[in-house]
Amino acid sequence: MAKFHFDLVSPERLLMSAEVTQVDVPGIEGDFGVLAGHAPLITSLRPGVVAIKAQGRDDERIFVRGGFAEVNLDGLTILAEEAMPLAELDAAALDAQVKDAEEDLGDAKDDAARQKAQESLDRLRELRVALVH
Repeated sequence: MAKFHFDLVSPERLLMSAEVTQVDVPGIEGDFGVLAGHAPLITSLRPGVVAIKAQGRDDERIFVRGGFAEVNLDGLTILAEEAMPLAELDAAALDAQVKDAEEDLGDAKDDAARQKAQESLDRLRELRVALVH
């Protein structure tokens, strides 16, 4: 299978720069797969999992929260608002964080605190869903 270059970058770090055979991307209008020779495309991302396939390597799955993907003649570049390899997540610890965030939301004293707690809870729930799928 033909290879192409793939970069996945978050504000914190370069998560991947490799020659790959396929990348499945959570686009804002739906998931799409990229293979070598894909038509040029720029799209926004929704929270979800980027699945990467490369010959001679185990498949990798990386959670992204928003950002942009660009497919061009050089390959695919994803600029993620936030990205985290699913292999780095611990389901039990994540469940405990969700429970704590739910308690924080219930204990919020004003609208600003409630909004901050809700955003944190939503973020954790997105990660939890990504870990299950």
